Amino acid sequence: MKRILKIITNKYVIATLVFVVLIFFLDEYNLMVTNRVKNEVRELHAEEEELKQAIMEDSLHNASLRDNLDAIEHYGRENYYMKRSNEDIFVIK
Repeated sequence: MKRILKIITNKYVIATLVFVVLIFFLDEYNLMVTNRVKNEVRELHAEEEELKQAIMEDSLHNASLRDNLDAIEHYGRENYYMKRSNEDIFVIK
């Protein structure tokens, strides 16, 4: 018991413990803040990949609309409810 108490009351052990507490818990960039920031960065990278995939799909869709008249007609009829002169459109939601 005396040996453990002697080790704990050593000035180097106390200084090290104070340093560890300061760095891990009381510092502006403590362990919890660092972990939170790492998680945010990971989530943002995942969102970036999703957005890159969406941009790729949209650019392919855009290229098909530039080249194909049937695709332009299909897009206009679906999204803007355009119709031919001899048609009636019923929108069901």
